[in-house]
Amino acid sequence: MSDLKFEQKRALSRLEAADQLEALAKALREGGEAEFELAPVTLSMRIPDDLRSEIEVEVGDGEIELELEFKWSIAPAPTAPPKASAGRGRATKRSAAKRSAAKKQSG
Repeated sequence: MSDLKFEQKRALSRLEAADQLEALAKALREGGEAEFELAPVTLSMRIPDDLRSEIEVEVGDGEIELELEFKWSIAPAPTAPPKASAGRGRATKRSAAKRSAAKKQSG
């Protein structure tokens, strides 16, 4: 079951169809929180930098059907674990050098 579904079916002129595709292209170019005008409504959604797409063309019964589908996760992008600081790495090397020197002196 979907969290949200919007579906719109209506007859369009070729120019109206082009306007809808241009609005979608603009929203995809902008990314982030984009708005997509589908008269009489405006959809607002977050569009990430990476998406998955599917293009399907079916010919039959005297019609051509063209479907464009874009998918992306609505989960927040994972963040990388924090890297160890350079200073910490040097301190570890110094500690190891001190232990090695102490070991040589005692042995």
